[in-house]
Amino acid sequence: MILDSRLPAVSRRSHSLRSDSSWGFSLIELIATVAIIGTLAMVAVPFIETAVKREKEHELRMALRDLRQAIDAYKLAVNAGKILIQPHESGYPPSLLELVIGVEDVTQAGRKMYFIRKIPRDPFNPNTTIPAIDSWGLRSFQSPPDRPAPGSDVFDVYSTSTKTGLNSVPYTEW
Repeated sequence: MILDSRLPAVSRRSHSLRSDSSWGFSLIELIATVAIIGTLAMVAVPFIETAVKREKEHELRMALRDLRQAIDAYKLAVNAGKILIQPHESGYPPSLLELVIGVEDVTQAGRKMYFIRKIPRDPFNPNTTIPAIDSWGLRSFQSPPDRPAPGSDVFDVYSTSTKTGLNSVPYTEW
């Protein structure tokens, strides 16, 4: 019986010691935790920013590839005699709109040829309120490659962004 009377006193004492010293965090522990989390965040942010930029660059590459393939397909159709052009015309589309709305195939009456489903948006164009078709810079067949300018046709497209890519090449030169 003597053991029974001592047991509750010991357990009460150990319980009160445990509740005073082991519950919660000290100020030093909280500061150390915040410092570690802050350091990890500072290291992670540049990686996240680079990943986002790399994804936008991938979108730009794909959009340029799709548009340039559509322009080339239009030119091939002209060369094959499927699209009627005037003698003074280059054979490239007069605008990007013709690639979407289609042109009449002169070899098959009533049939239209379409070259792209929709015009993709330039992912680096800062103005998101303009239509996708207006987000691109246009180069005509007559303009030199180092000074692209719009004209009576669309020979090439380029990004209008003034930013530089991860490969140190300006987006306008892609």
